[in-house]
Amino acid sequence: MTNSKQILESFKKRKRMPKLYDFHTFADPGCPITLTGPFRDNIRHFLQQCAQLEDYSIDGMPIWCTFLLHESKGLVIPLYTIEETAKNSFQPYCDQCRCTGWSHHFVTKRKYHMIIPVDDEWTKPLNDGVFHMHTHLLHGLIHCNGFGHLLCINGMEGGSKFLYGKEIMDLWDRICTNLHTRKITVEDVSVKRGMDLRLLHGIAYGRPWFGRWGYKFCQGSFGVTSEKYERAIELLSSLGLDQIIQDFCSSKLYSDVKRIICYYRDMSESELITIRDLFHFMLSLKSRGLPARRSPSNAVLSVCSRSSARKNVQNKNVSKRKNGRCKKFTTLASNLDSRWPMKRMQYVAEVVVNALKEKKAANGGYNCGMSRQEVRDAARMRIGDTGLIDYMLKSMNNVIVGGYVVCRDVNPQTRVLEYTIEEACENGAAVQVDPESDLVVLSQDQPQAIMPGIDVYSDIAYLYNNVLLEYQNSEWVELAVERVIDSKQFVKEWLFIDEPDQLLRFVCRVIPSLSDLETEFTRGYPPGEHIAVPLHLTVGELKEVIQHAMRDTYYIMESILVTEVRGLEGVDDGEVLFGIVESGSELCFRAVGMDFGSELKYEGGADNWTVKCKCGTRDDDGERMVACDLCEVWQHTRCIGIDDFDTMPPFFVCDSCCAALAPPRTIQPSFEYDFNSLGTCLNY
Repeated sequence: MTNSKQILESFKKRKRMPKLYDFHTFADPGCPITLTGPFRDNIRHFLQQCAQLEDYSIDGMPIWCTFLLHESKGLVIPLYTIEETAKNSFQPYCDQCRCTGWSHHFVTKRKYHMIIPVDDEWTKPLNDGVFHMHTHLLHGLIHCNGFGHLLCINGMEGGSKFLYGKEIMDLWDRICTNLHTRKITVEDVSVKRGMDLRLLHGIAYGRPWFGRWGYKFCQGSFGVTSEKYERAIELLSSLGLDQIIQDFCSSKLYSDVKRIICYYRDMSESELITIRDLFHFMLSLKSRGLPARRSPSNAVLSVCSRSSARKNVQNKNVSKRKNGRCKKFTTLASNLDSRWPMKRMQYVAEVVVNALKEKKAANGGYNCGMSRQEVRDAARMRIGDTGLIDYMLKSMNNVIVGGYVVCRDVNPQTRVLEYTIEEACENGAAVQVDPESDLVVLSQDQPQAIMPGIDVYSDIAYLYNNVLLEYQNSEWVELAVERVIDSKQFVKEWLFIDEPDQLLRFVCRVIPSLSDLETEFTRGYPPGEHIAVPLHLTVGELKEVIQHAMRDTYYIMESILVTEVRGLEGVDDGEVLFGIVESGSELCFRAVGMDFGSELKYEGGADNWTVKCKCGTRDDDGERMVACDLCEVWQHTRCIGIDDFDTMPPFFVCDSCCAALAPPRTIQPSFEYDFNSLGTCLNY
């Protein structure tokens, strides 16, 4: 392929021929190397043995490249690793840490960006804006302490011509496991056909799309906790299909909702009881391909009420359309001030009708609209005058041509203007002709019915938008949906494991003094560091290893001196460690020389802020906030009634400060809804 040839040509210009690794097995256990240490050491070994240093840099940051071979597609895919040092970075702090509850983590000295650019950029050098692009097929960031963030992933539907999102995600997961990362977060804002996938997949599978790789709830916005999130997922998933049909019986959407549910219920070999069952089944059809569409008599009508379903299906389009009035084509054409003769216009109309009839016949007799461009292209095969075609298409709406009604309307699912056709007197519909105006009045006036099964995702989107987001008179469904939508941050944790080898492994944590705990560790206690040491190490050497690990990882500990390890105070520094301390345990140590005055202290930034919102949020969650100009406490704009599209007020005073400055006033009580174990709405 062109890609492979271009990359292989670039190989010839390099000082040494780079290795090619198999895309689907790279970073499997032992492939290409076995790493046993903590991430800060493993990433260095990885770059030395599995990557080649590029001959250029970005703002002084070195770049390595690993080439991955996708054999089945004949692709050579570049995986870039860029080492960014916080001291020389334009953004030394981490916004992702701040928004995922890791503001209290100390600033790490290095962070590593792992990037696969979009296909068209594979043979080009990386540019200066590489960190801020959202088109990468993969962009992960990992701090040298093993905590990181998946920033971007794009498969076929996100711009890649060759790679699926699942393939890329599998690769990323293997890399993280092989390098011994500790925790990786992802902000799941993925959308498909206007549907938030964390809500759709949460209901269908009980987890987000990233959940298949072990990502779980990390932190919700607007005070959503793990318990509230799980409860909302459970309640939405347990919505019964029979109950949904009953709740929508008085809605104008009733027929379409019931028709879609009944269609897939009949198609499924197992019984579909809840909306989780339904969505799970529909998504499985999408992944393996929809079976051949069955006729309404074998599908919809077998489950739905036969008389009402037959009436809806058979008469789905006879009624139209603007007060049920249609014009005969001869009447319409005679009133047009056209430079084309009647005979030519009549011919165009007949060609259009024939094209729509052929489309309907190809769809098994079900009416399937054609876009304006599709109709135009079909007519051009018979007519060379495109001006005449365009003129007639603009005029043809609610018009009868040779016993058929041609209509033009916006498809409610695709939002595309489409032409459809029906027999004017199909199934015995009453037709009346007004002799004075020559208008044809159809006796029925029903909207065009949804025909399920043509596009599974359109059917899912219809239920998503009209059932989940617009459930009839149910505040608890609305609140549950809001809670799931407000849960965007997910995390995967790789547990600390003491491998059965010839190394001792420990988690090392600094013990702050009482004064430091009160004045310096105000944001919380940072995580400990992992170390792996030989069995024959002495206690004195252990202190040196801990000291080196901390100095190598955090700026605030660049000059620390480890003075003692708890539990080993009375042990001589020359004693061998093996047999004294159990491998896999936590070691707490005391040290002097921590630079609490450094600006590069916390990943959340140097500024101290206070968040106290009525939703319960006490830290930055990445949502839009405003600070009170008096007390400087931050609150969500949404929680105080400022819409996301509204501009910030030039001066804002919170309710607490208003209450302190102004006399008390009567406020209508507000209620927050919650649910008991039976799904009953409770207020408190």
